[in-house]
Amino acid sequence: MQTILLKDLEKNITTLKTLLKDCDDIVYRNIEIGDVYRVKLCFVFVDGLIDKTFISEYAIQSLISEEEIKNFTLQGFKTSLIDIIAKESLATAEIKEEFHMEKIINFLLSGDTILLIDGVDKGIIIGSRGWPGRGIGEPTTETVVRGPRDGFTETLKFNTTLVRRRIKDTRLKLKIRQIGKRSKTDVAIMYIEDIVDKNLLQEVNSRIDEIDIDAIMDSSILENLIEDNYLSPFPQIENTERPDAVAASLYEGRVAILVDNSPFALIVPATIGTLMQSSEDYYSRWTESTVIRILRLLALGLSLLAPALYVAITAFHPGLLPTKLAYYLAASRINVPFPAVVEAFLMEITIELIRESGTRISGPVGTTIGIVGGLIIGQAAVEAGIVSPLMIIIVAATSISAFAIPSYELSAGFRICRFIFIVLAAIFGLYGIMLGVIILGTHLIKLDSFGIPYTSPYAGLGIKEGELKDTLIKAPVQEFEFRPVFTHPRNKRRMRRR
Repeated sequence: MQTILLKDLEKNITTLKTLLKDCDDIVYRNIEIGDVYRVKLCFVFVDGLIDKTFISEYAIQSLISEEEIKNFTLQGFKTSLIDIIAKESLATAEIKEEFHMEKIINFLLSGDTILLIDGVDKGIIIGSRGWPGRGIGEPTTETVVRGPRDGFTETLKFNTTLVRRRIKDTRLKLKIRQIGKRSKTDVAIMYIEDIVDKNLLQEVNSRIDEIDIDAIMDSSILENLIEDNYLSPFPQIENTERPDAVAASLYEGRVAILVDNSPFALIVPATIGTLMQSSEDYYSRWTESTVIRILRLLALGLSLLAPALYVAITAFHPGLLPTKLAYYLAASRINVPFPAVVEAFLMEITIELIRESGTRISGPVGTTIGIVGGLIIGQAAVEAGIVSPLMIIIVAATSISAFAIPSYELSAGFRICRFIFIVLAAIFGLYGIMLGVIILGTHLIKLDSFGIPYTSPYAGLGIKEGELKDTLIKAPVQEFEFRPVFTHPRNKRRMRRR
């Protein structure tokens, strides 16, 4: 492969056509300029990735009508033609000069326009990206009653701009690099220089530098490649499509990673405390947010343990129930032919199937499938004697509780553990549940997210510094004098109390 441009325009075009063979969306627009001395130029761009109106009016038209180029002489051609074109003739905002063929092709395939000049061994890169994109709309996975309604899109520049709007600080840094040998996906690393921990930033950069892959199609691929323990069912990196959540995280000393073609940003480090928080917590009154956070913790326990407790008590420990409830449970299970563990598995798998089908079919049809499917199947299962009515109530409460967890990935991890707890309860009863809690707690305590304990601050980190003011509960804004301790921020104070 030719590594640098030549002064012969025809040879450069031939090289490009050879490298981009069978790429019919590549357009080569040849023009000639100058009256005294005719100069051949060629605009090369990818049809569909550029703004054609922009190139026509501010590049081609500007060159054709430029008086200084019309009167250009051969003597000046060798010394300053490229300077006249780049600095005086092109009415475009973004212009670069490049002579490496590999870099020129990379700019071309990224949506920029390449201007090649006969007799000049440099190409001019014109910023002209204008591919079709989705407009900025409300986030679909993180809706709020009160708060900003703008969300990320699939265009990286839009996303970084949305964050920059919220942090008008010269110390907000943005480093863009390309990952993927074939896709060359733009990845932006954002952080606030005087707040972020240097060790955290160095760890993020080193993990990204080690990636060697063909393509990064979405931020989830990058997340899987840089997380600490990819075998764990729990996410160690937070993802969000809310610019305000990214800005708030940067103010805490965390690092945000935005990936082109993905509407979800990654935030590191992540802990159970941050994953259990919602953006709306900070836009509501502190009393309401505190109650909701406590309810979320109860919902997490209910989602994880309710079916297993039903199986354990039904099969091993019915004496723990009040007498009347025990009689009712026994009477409701008279016609049920299956043991409690089979009953629980049947209903849990059915609910998961309904959830999955409702997710795959968007819009009103998906909602209808979820509601009608749950009602019809539940009622029919009880009337057929396959499951008991109490089992239907427990499964319904469990499913509702799972949706109360803000992070979908965290909720999915606990849903997986729920099935393991059912098996342990069927074998060992309540002792099996306690064994599962110990194993799960040990696993969570051993997890790290970029060197930060996953259970912070519940594991003890930062409790003395008042870390629980924004984790277990949500204290008034006046109490947030310092940044969270678990991120090890260099600038610890974020406000001064009156």
